[in-house]
Amino acid sequence: MIVFTSMFKGYLTTNEVGKKLGVTVGRIRQMIADGQLPATKIGRDNFIRESDLALVKNRKVGRPKGYSPKNKNTN
Repeated sequence: MIVFTSMFKGYLTTNEVGKKLGVTVGRIRQMIADGQLPATKIGRDNFIRESDLALVKNRKVGRPKGYSPKNKNTN
């Protein structure tokens, strides 16, 4: 990993991004999969430009207002 991070100055790993945003690595991967956070995949690892953190930094967190698992339609 040291080789990649020195080669990709200005890029962060999913773990580093998770720590900066205060969320899990799984949530970062989900944001990448949903297209909310651009990433470059090299091998099995995703790298995120530090400048792209602004795209998700001020995102709304939590469940949508009025959401309740009891009201969720399970048909």
